[in-house]
Amino acid sequence: MITVYGEGLIDLVPRSPAQLAPLVPSLGGGPFNVARACGRLGCTTRFVSRLSTDAFGQSLVDALEEAGVDTSQLARGDEPTTLAVTSLAEDGSASYQFYVDGTADRFAEPQAATEGFASFGTVSLSLEPAASRYAVACKQSADNGVVVCLDPNIRPIYNTPAHRAFLSTMLPSVTVLKMSDAEVDFMGDVSEVPVVITTCGGEGISIRAPFGELTVAAPKVEVADTIGAGDTVMAALLAEFERLDLDRDKLLALGEAEWREILTFAARAAAITVTRTGADTPTRDEVR
Repeated sequence: MITVYGEGLIDLVPRSPAQLAPLVPSLGGGPFNVARACGRLGCTTRFVSRLSTDAFGQSLVDALEEAGVDTSQLARGDEPTTLAVTSLAEDGSASYQFYVDGTADRFAEPQAATEGFASFGTVSLSLEPAASRYAVACKQSADNGVVVCLDPNIRPIYNTPAHRAFLSTMLPSVTVLKMSDAEVDFMGDVSEVPVVITTCGGEGISIRAPFGELTVAAPKVEVADTIGAGDTVMAALLAEFERLDLDRDKLLALGEAEWREILTFAARAAAITVTRTGADTPTRDEVR
């Protein structure tokens, strides 16, 4: 079982990089993207969050269930859905402005996972009171023997020393830290985490793990936008961990050849996502 914790939101994505280009609603939020991507990759997946009962929230729930994701631990509330207004650069890279005041997801009351893998990260870890509750669920999940994965997914609204300190309290529970090369300086010393995976855009994916270090190249593709690329990597990693039936000890014992296969799968999955508009993640058959 893969349990994904965090927000689901609506990305308002411009049709082009032009100023005042029309905005198109797109389902998003890092954790939502990861959960739906895991479902599309054929994984047994549960999404733990709190979503609005508004039309946007219902669309998020419908998409999760369409992907085969278990929503039995998904709470609902009448507060509005979080919005992320996306800006696109000429190269397709995305930046975000979030609207989070009083939104449904920040009042989540998550329960700890008891088996498999648990994924935490993104905006949900910056919005109280849910952020502290997610941190507790993270520690309890690790105490239950669950393999905990973390994607900080730093955005300007929580690029702060206080948020760095908050994330540092979670690191003792984390087995796999996935971050982008732009987040390395922000995260600082992460030596206590046994597996650190760094995405480097078109340059590929790097890893530091007990076996040593390795970098795999990214396929060369025509980029529509980069929305959901990192989330696809996280989902692909989780999917491969599940496929290989890993527990924490087995994961830490993986060698270079095994990690090369896992990272290559993740790089290919992300390459498919960036050729599409929005976080439109692939199925396992498409990656193959």
